[in-house]
Amino acid sequence: MQPWTWFNRARDSVLAFAIAVVVAVALVTFSELGYQRASSQLGDLVLMGQSRLELARVMRRVGDAESSQRGYLLTARPDYLAPYQDARLDAERGLARLAELHAQRSRDTSDANVDAEANSADLRVLGEHVRTKLSEMNEVLGMFELGRREAAQELMLTGIGRDAMASIRTVSDRMLARENARVAVGLRLVFDSLTLNRVGIAAGTALSLLLVALVLRQRRQAEAQRLAQQLAIRAERDRLEQEVVHRTAELTSLARHLETAREDERARLARDLHDELGALLTAAKLDVARLRPGLQQSAPALLPRVEHLVATLNSGIALKRRIIEDLRPSSLDNLGLVPAMEILCAEFAERLQVRLHTSLAPVALSPSADLTAFRLVQESLSNIAKHAQARLVTVVMAPAAQAGMASIEVSDDGVGFDPERLALGSHGLVGMRYRVKAEGGQLAIHSAPGGGTRVQALLPLVAPVPQGQAVPPAIQARA
Repeated sequence: MQPWTWFNRARDSVLAFAIAVVVAVALVTFSELGYQRASSQLGDLVLMGQSRLELARVMRRVGDAESSQRGYLLTARPDYLAPYQDARLDAERGLARLAELHAQRSRDTSDANVDAEANSADLRVLGEHVRTKLSEMNEVLGMFELGRREAAQELMLTGIGRDAMASIRTVSDRMLARENARVAVGLRLVFDSLTLNRVGIAAGTALSLLLVALVLRQRRQAEAQRLAQQLAIRAERDRLEQEVVHRTAELTSLARHLETAREDERARLARDLHDELGALLTAAKLDVARLRPGLQQSAPALLPRVEHLVATLNSGIALKRRIIEDLRPSSLDNLGLVPAMEILCAEFAERLQVRLHTSLAPVALSPSADLTAFRLVQESLSNIAKHAQARLVTVVMAPAAQAGMASIEVSDDGVGFDPERLALGSHGLVGMRYRVKAEGGQLAIHSAPGGGTRVQALLPLVAPVPQGQAVPPAIQARA
């Protein structure tokens, strides 16, 4: 290699290093200048924001004091006095805090020549009006407590408090308007600083790009190879994601098929129990009823056994009804989702002797989604009975915040569990998740050891039927 080649490379390296140093110094300088200017303005904006908050707090607490005073005057209940005293003290503290903030802002050079006298005057006037209003309210309460209700009413009718409140609003509005104007000026200065910083960074970036271009030219081949590898990895990832979506769809379809088959089998068993076993038990009960008059005359000693037999048949009939309801709730088909859930919750609360609060609003779901919601609540209550050791259970059904969805939520104050460490045999929660997903919904389980459990499902609502369009038979049957 020729000596002049080494010289040129060394010269280029020194030049590139010098440019990099200059760019770095310029970037740091612009950044520091922008930071200092923006930091100063942001400090002023923070103080302005605190002043506005304190002003709003004073207004709100004066209003709270007036509301508590009126409540006490109307009801004579002592529990209104504590909020009244708290509001008065809080309003006075707010005035003191406003004075502190004003003094702090007055010490800043950026605020020394900007409406300082106007702020001081308005602050004094605001304090006078607030104290006048508080004094008027305190005087009215004092008269009321001494039994001078007519005098208290006359003092209120003089309009002193109303005028003081109007003056408070006028002064506070004027102060807020002044603060808003100053905030706008401060924000404009901050944006100017950011713009200056942006211009400096853009200029430094343009110079940096010249250096980066030299490096990128040498690494172009490596980047091309890396890009090819990334494309191959991305293609493989997309293929795997499609495979996951396909498998998930298959599992969802299979879960829906299994749930449908199980519900059909439950319905068939319920019909068989109702038709066959119900008929046998009813016939046996009728036969015993026919035998009772004859036994009463010929063998009265057997009547207790007959009564026991009738009670046993009644228990069998009740057991048959309960089994049928567990297999296929007739209340869901005959009464609708809300009454069916109310019956289910009432039976659960009576059986386990726990407090159960319900808030069930009618929601328009498809028949299969109705059954899914019912089974979700049924499975959740069953899990609570087995594992939760709960004392309070809440069941809520209402339209969800997400448009077009209904929310079904079951929560308890039991022992809870770790959702990340479910046992391998916990098929109930997994089945609920796939069943809700098969309906196009979402299931979320929130729990922690000792923190209770909350199961929430979102199910899609049925779109309203346009006027003049035929109603589906399933919806007609439910109606």
